[in-house]
Amino acid sequence: MHRRTLLTGAMSLGVAAPALGQTQPTEIQFWHGLAQPLGGMLEKRATDFNATQQRFKIVPTFRGSYPETMVAAIAAFRANNAPHIVQMFEVGTGTMMNAGRAVKPVHELLAETGVQIDFDDYLPGVRGYYSLSDGRMMSMPFNSSTTIVWYNKDAFRAAGLDPDKFPEHWQQVAEMLPKLKGAAGTQVPMSTAWLTWAHVENFSAIHDIPLATLANGFGGLGTELQINNPLVQRHMANLVQWQKDSLFRYGGRNNAGEPAFPNGEAAIMFTSSGFRARVQREARFNWGVAMLPYYEGTPRAPINSIIGGASLWVMNKGPAAGGGRSRDEFQGVAEFFKYLSNPEVDAQWHMDTGYVPVRRASYAIAREKGFYRDNPGADVPIEQLLRGGGTLTDNSRGIRLGGFVEIRTIMEEEMERAFQGQQTAQQALANATTRGNQVLRNFERANRG
Repeated sequence: MHRRTLLTGAMSLGVAAPALGQTQPTEIQFWHGLAQPLGGMLEKRATDFNATQQRFKIVPTFRGSYPETMVAAIAAFRANNAPHIVQMFEVGTGTMMNAGRAVKPVHELLAETGVQIDFDDYLPGVRGYYSLSDGRMMSMPFNSSTTIVWYNKDAFRAAGLDPDKFPEHWQQVAEMLPKLKGAAGTQVPMSTAWLTWAHVENFSAIHDIPLATLANGFGGLGTELQINNPLVQRHMANLVQWQKDSLFRYGGRNNAGEPAFPNGEAAIMFTSSGFRARVQREARFNWGVAMLPYYEGTPRAPINSIIGGASLWVMNKGPAAGGGRSRDEFQGVAEFFKYLSNPEVDAQWHMDTGYVPVRRASYAIAREKGFYRDNPGADVPIEQLLRGGGTLTDNSRGIRLGGFVEIRTIMEEEMERAFQGQQTAQQALANATTRGNQVLRNFERANRG
């Protein structure tokens, strides 16, 4: 986007011009959890915004992984020194929704500052995840993604498999894993990052089965886990057996397993659509992406997957002095959010990173620019989020469980014991349900009005 002067650039995007007599811009602290290369791309958005006007300066800081960023932000609030904006991963949504005075809801921020953002144009799965039941936005959607399949086309070709067609059903995946191991000589036929997000949370969503009662927690704090069901039991038992047969390798927690794909070690990887930038930079083979497979014969499957990634939360400074933010600081936050919501900015972020465009208008811009023609498969995550007509069900809207970060860790711990042969997949799910429900009850007691 070109600009003749700072002022005309600011006016063209509808952001604030400098206040009269103001010499130093108001600094807005922005803590994020994106490592390189994505972190650099995120920080460029802040730099680009700063260049459009002189009144505010966004100061981005990498604070470690998403969980580390969450812990740091909570500690900073208690010390009356919270950042203005914190990037919070989607599993922290239920906790942040109940964070009380630590958080400034986005709908309040926009109403008080007079800044308008057209959330009606946002993808339903994105908008719904971060809003109240009445549609009011609690946080600002930003880097949204979903789990997809990444696969090595060269390995498929060597195994005698169609490199341009990934199987739709898990039954077909099971048949091809030995071929990748044998004929192709692949060291790791299949692996995964984000075990619970890919193989419990999104698995449940696309099969239209509940992860938890009360619409996965959207209906209230009294929710209980429902992961110990026949379909998830079947899938987890398959993963355990495939690991035993050296057809699958559990890659570790969070995204620890991701490097095995671009370095050519694993032929199939389940992880975020936001992985695209790294694969493009590092992979030295032909690769493709595909929608998540499902179990053939499951009623209502497949429908839409759910989002991952993160949103931007506005934080009050701390419990002392009523929050400690000036009107000008909140104005700066709102103007930055409006800049990020600009369809041209969002479309470029999508094309640069692999995160999905959060607006339909952004999707249209990317299509008009020929991005999907030039980058086959880049629209797969978007189409997967809209699969089933884009109408969300109680099982596919998202997950709003308090303490879900801890619950995810519990599920990982129990499944790791199953992968190590210490218990069955069904025992792992039963134990995770019992332990996870205790977390939910503790959260409910702490947050009942």
